This record gives sequence, C-alpha cells and structure tokens, in this order.
Amino acid sequence: MSFARRSGPQPLRMSTLFVRTLREDPADAEVASHRLLVRAGYIRRAAPGIYSWLPLGLRVLAKVEAVVREEMVAAGAQEVHFPALLPREPYEATGRWTEYGPNLFRLQDRKEGDYLLAPTHEEMFTLLVKDLYSSYKDLPVTLFQVQTKYRDEARPRAGLIRGREFVMKDAYSFDVDDAGLEASYQAQRAAYQRIFDRLGLEYVIVAATSGAMGGSRSEEFLSPTAIGEDTFVRSPGGYAANVEAVVTPVPDALPFDDAPAAHVEDTPDTPTIASLVEVANAQHPRPDRAWTAADTLKNVVLALTHPDGTREVVVVGVPGDREVDLKRVAAAFEPADVEAAGDADFARHPELVKGYIGPRALGPNARGEGVEPGADGDTAVRYLLDPRVVAGTRWITGADAPGRHVFDLVAGRDFAADGTVEAAEVRAGDPAPDGSGPLELARGIEIGHIFALGTKYAEALGLSVLDVNGKATTVTMGSYGIGVTRALAALAEANHDDAGLAWPAHVAPAHVHLVATGKDAEVFEAAARIADELAEQGVEVLYDDRPKVSPGVKFKDAELLGVPLVVVVGRGLADGVVEVRPRVGGESEQVPVADVVGHVVERVSTSLEQLG
Repeated sequence: MSFARRSGPQPLRMSTLFVRTLREDPADAEVASHRLLVRAGYIRRAAPGIYSWLPLGLRVLAKVEAVVREEMVAAGAQEVHFPALLPREPYEATGRWTEYGPNLFRLQDRKEGDYLLAPTHEEMFTLLVKDLYSSYKDLPVTLFQVQTKYRDEARPRAGLIRGREFVMKDAYSFDVDDAGLEASYQAQRAAYQRIFDRLGLEYVIVAATSGAMGGSRSEEFLSPTAIGEDTFVRSPGGYAANVEAVVTPVPDALPFDDAPAAHVEDTPDTPTIASLVEVANAQHPRPDRAWTAADTLKNVVLALTHPDGTREVVVVGVPGDREVDLKRVAAAFEPADVEAAGDADFARHPELVKGYIGPRALGPNARGEGVEPGADGDTAVRYLLDPRVVAGTRWITGADAPGRHVFDLVAGRDFAADGTVEAAEVRAGDPAPDGSGPLELARGIEIGHIFALGTKYAEALGLSVLDVNGKATTVTMGSYGIGVTRALAALAEANHDDAGLAWPAHVAPAHVHLVATGKDAEVFEAAARIADELAEQGVEVLYDDRPKVSPGVKFKDAELLGVPLVVVVGRGLADGVVEVRPRVGGESEQVPVADVVGHVVERVSTSLEQLG
C-alpha cells in the first residue's frame, strides 16, 4: 500500500492540547489500562464506572469504531442509530423489564411514564423492522449501531472493562428461516475475526451461554489476559468454552447390587469436608482405601431471588472435593439472582441442619408420594445434583442431624433429585466434553459476543412477514455485540510497559510524537516545519512544542502517551540530524534533517500496512 499523499489534519500541539498527564496512579485504579488511560489524559472519572473522554482518548476510540464500522458494512450490515432513553413497554413485552433486575437503570418522566437507559436494543431493532418490513422479499437484512449503553453494575471495576456506561456496537440479523440465520451468523462471525485481526487483538472464540439474551447458540470472543474477569477453558484438540458453558461429561452408571446398606454413624464436630474426612478415616475406616473428599457429597444451600421478587431456597449437591462456582450457578439459574442462603432462609427451613444436610430431607426424597414438584402442598426444598452423581455412586453425606453422617448412601437406590445442574468448579485437567483432551484454564476480557436468537424477540413483539406462499411466518434473528470501549481497554492492556501506553499505529491518537528539546528558536522552527510537512503527507503528528518544559518531562510524557514513533529534534540539529526511535523495541536512528520526512512517512506507511 502506498501512503496517501494528501493534506492531513493540522498537528496537535501539546502547548494547546486539552491534556494533563499525571505522575501518580489514580487511587481506584486496579489494572494497567485503567491506570494508564487516566494518567495519560485519555479519560477522566465522572462517577463510579462512568468516564469522560478527552481529546486523545476520543481519537483512539474513533479509530476503533472506524474499523468496526468498515467491517460491518463490508459484511452487508447497514447502520442506524437509536436513542438510549427508551420506553418501558417494549421491554415489558419481552419480559426483560423484570428479568434484567437491578442492572437496569429505570426512571420516570414528569408524567410518571416509565423509561429505561438501554443495556441493549433488541426490542427497538425488532420493532423497527416490524414497522417497515412485511414480506419475505424484504429479507434478509442486518442492521447495526455504535451507541452508548447503560448497566447498573453492582461493582464497577477496572476502568473501562466493567463500567456502568460504555460504547457498544450491536448488530441484528433478520431472516425468514434457520438456514438464513446460520448464513447471517457466520457472516458476522467472520466479520468479528477481521475486526479483531485488524485491531491487533489476540482473541479466542469460545462457546458461551445465552443468558438473559436467549437463543439457541452463542459464542464469545475473549482477549486472553491475566486480569480478565472471564474464565475460559481450552483443550489440545480445539475445544474452547467459558466456564459457564462447560458441560460435564456424564460418567456411566455403576452397578450397586453388592453395595452395603446405607448406615448412619456418629461424626461429631464435622461441619466441613476436611473435618468429616479426618473423622471418617479415624473412626470409620474402610479396608480397601482411605476416605477422601471425593467420596463425600456436599450439599450447598443457595437462595434464588426471581425477577418477580420471590425468594426460593435450593440445595445443590456436588462432590466434596469441588467448590461451587458462583458464575456457573448464576448461569444455570438465570434470570434469578443467586447468593448463599442466609440465617433467615435456614429459619424458614428447619429441616436443613447446617453442616449436616443430607438428600433425604430434600426434593423427591422428602416430597411425599404423588406430590408433583411445585404443586400445592409441596414444601420440599428443590434438590439438584452435579452430573457426576450418577446411579450407583456411593457417598458419605449429611444425615440431617448434628454430628451425624450417612455412609454408603447410593445414588439411584437411596436417594434421587429433581434434576442436575452445572454448578461445580471446572478444574485444569478435567476432560473436555468433546473428548479432545484435558482442559486448561485461562482468563480473558470479553470483547465480543454473538447469539443465534431465533424467534424469541420476534414472537414477543409480533414480528412476522408473509412467506413465498403468502402465509405469515415469524422472523428469526441473530444478535452480535462488540464492546468498543472494552476493546480499547483490551488494547491498552496488551500494549503497555512500566513507562506507559504503547499503541499500535492504526489506533494510536497520532502516528508520530514529535519532540522539540532545548531552548534554541532554531530547534522549534525546524520541528514546526517537520510537523507541517508530515501533516501535508497525511501523517498524524502530536507535536510537543512546549517551550518551558524540560526534555526529561517531555520524554516521560512521550512514553506515557504511547504514540508508536518518536521523533526528537534537539542537539543533533547542529550536526544536521534528527533522532527517530520507536516507542517500544527497535533502535534509535540518526536521520538527516533533509530525509526525515520521507523516512518517517515510509515507516508509518509500513506499520499501518501490517494490519491492513
């Protein structure tokens, strides 16, 4: 590619640029992207999880948005724009006014009409297409927007990574059948790969749960980093999923014809798995091998708060050598909020003896013959088991009395459950569900998520078109989101060092950081001339023309701001040379003044070409 020879934007001058760099980290900054974006004057905190964008930050954000827009259009999507302030009624129709729970910003106008600040816009896209399209001939169509979203995060953290206001690209496809949806889904998936490749972001595509969005299929694009909030797994054979979506391989049932009868034993002072195992081996040893935590069945009491405000106590049984993963539990019980049961919950269920809960007081084991789950008169606590607890497995578990446990309790013979649940932690070395090898765990930032929504929103909002036979058919939809501000934060996380940011050229606020050092007027005149000539060639220049700022401060600011190529006009000018050095890596060069513009243009052009 040849670098465009055009009249570019005027150089940004540090003497007038609206920016103040900070030498100290902000007190609330937990991760590098948050710390450095604030210190470098890209963003400023307005409230918890809410940030103002300054000129340099907006320049980077605009470049990220431009890549997103270009690839959306290339994939056949058309851009629209919706308001962020929306009426209640569409979200009531789909159930999300309630299902979103406290994460939804709700407000009223002066006439006491209910409104919300949109977390996503499925309803509005659906209604727009319903308003304008009525025939299969109008489809397929894919619409997108780049817009500010709002979610009332309980604990906003990590700057732009988990905020309460953020910029998102959301796209929606509309098709007449599942084959069309699959084609649209794959087109968007490929567009996402191009976007993240162009941005220079490492990513992993993982299977995910659909959550409150609904639908039959979803995948996340995660940028691997140790500070990521999402845990995902991958196998040598190519399986990848976030932990919420991992499906436990179910073992074969075991014969239990020769299993001894269940027997209750005294196990004083054993409210924990560790204490139980110790007492079991000391007082109730078995001849073949020692008891371990894996031989115990741990029954964990959870409280679900459903969207309508009702509270339900459930018990989850998992092997005692595994912890309950709250993210997996939350995904399993969505849209209910999940927390550990409290004293009030236990008080309502005296059959639950803390530390000694057993299956016999739960679910179908306590419900009574002929009583259907949830029927009038059903007071039994719902009981769900880890998929590993198959028929024939033998367990030590609570006997529903203080200081007592039951041994050799056999699943399928001595107790049953209301179903299974993916609640236990996923561990490194666990088998992949598809048999592709042992799993390894990693962490990442979610930068994109795509969903095959199907007909959920179209049915709720009455979106149908006439098919080829003139009959009404419900439109099927896909949803595709990119966290634009989160992607920017992921870029900052992946491109920094101890001194500051180190942007790739294609998203940096400028291509070149030109620094004039010293006090000689000749230096500043030469630097200004170089800045103008570079701008004429289309090179974006950040020119540090501050006359009374020391070279040391200017160099520290250059490192902090992270423009990829630094050009220094200073003492070398007397010898007819200018220093050119990359922000990170590479070596400094002394380039003749007469050649510096062409040299820099070539270097910038090459760096921009590398990612298209």
